[in-house]
Amino acid sequence: MPVSKAIHEQLVYLTGSKCYSYLCSALQKILIIQTAFTGDVVLATPLLEKLHDTYPEAAIDFLLRKGNEGLLTGHPFLRHTLIFDKKSGKLRNLFALSRRIRKERYDLVINLHRFGSSGFLVWRSGAKEKVGFDKNPFSFCYHRKIRHEIGTGKHEIRRNMELIAHLAGPETLRPKLYPGADDEKKVSFHKSHGPYVCMAPTSVWFTKQWPAEKWVELIRMIPAKYRVYLIGAPADVEACDKIIKTAGRKDSFNLCGQLTLLQSAALMKDAAMNYVNDSAPAHMASAVNAPVTEIFCSTIPAYGFGAVSEHTRIIETKEKLACRPCGLHGHKECPENHFKCALGIPADDVMGNI
Repeated sequence: MPVSKAIHEQLVYLTGSKCYSYLCSALQKILIIQTAFTGDVVLATPLLEKLHDTYPEAAIDFLLRKGNEGLLTGHPFLRHTLIFDKKSGKLRNLFALSRRIRKERYDLVINLHRFGSSGFLVWRSGAKEKVGFDKNPFSFCYHRKIRHEIGTGKHEIRRNMELIAHLAGPETLRPKLYPGADDEKKVSFHKSHGPYVCMAPTSVWFTKQWPAEKWVELIRMIPAKYRVYLIGAPADVEACDKIIKTAGRKDSFNLCGQLTLLQSAALMKDAAMNYVNDSAPAHMASAVNAPVTEIFCSTIPAYGFGAVSEHTRIIETKEKLACRPCGLHGHKECPENHFKCALGIPADDVMGNI
């Protein structure tokens, strides 16, 4: 499949040879692998956009973990979505996927995941070109591996895009999701009552969550003309019920577990503001270019997981804490037992100007 002269010249410049000429003309089947969390899948979508733009006739597949497949339902640039069930029969499913991937005979496999299970699949894929990060234990089999550095301020999107820079150029794109007509119809009722804000108060990690009492304060501060919708997974229903009950505001509603991932994105798209933790909803908002206020507690923006909407506000404590950050993903409880990184963020700072 031909690529533009400009891209071909860039490949020659980057590699110092014409070793990619054949590959660029023969990319017919591509597999992207990201079997981590929901937000990680969203941050991988710029690769879909760029690869489709560069190789519009190529068949592109995406491998993700079970539970995240709803993010890519109806995606216009995908041929197949492959699902890895890690919870039920993980080893059996891993070998079944390995056989399926090898049978496909991909021209290019790009692995964004840095752990062994995905690396094994790349190793066994038989792909003509294997690309991934150096931290993967199977990176020895990659034809091209990129150094993965966290904490330097480089965004995860940019890290991911470096995996295909030799094929599609260095441009960094915003993530993108595609809620369909049915998704829009599902949330149209909630949109029909006038302006609203969305809040996603929960996270898998406790120390990434702005405390419940702070969310209560924020809800009470939202001007009366805005409805308040709390969004999240079915497991978040109880926590958000408590927040709403304590806030005592009649025009706030718990939608946790009632919307799919794409329906949540569709609702966020037209919100006056989306208030989120450093978690997947921040990236979902970015993927529909919705306004977002992202709260960092135990983690820091320098890790490279901040929202990238045109209207983005990043909020964190102003206190210099020797214990922050305390980890890349957060913890189930504050290691120092004071949680100042979260409790020290005033609701006034988060509220901002809707």
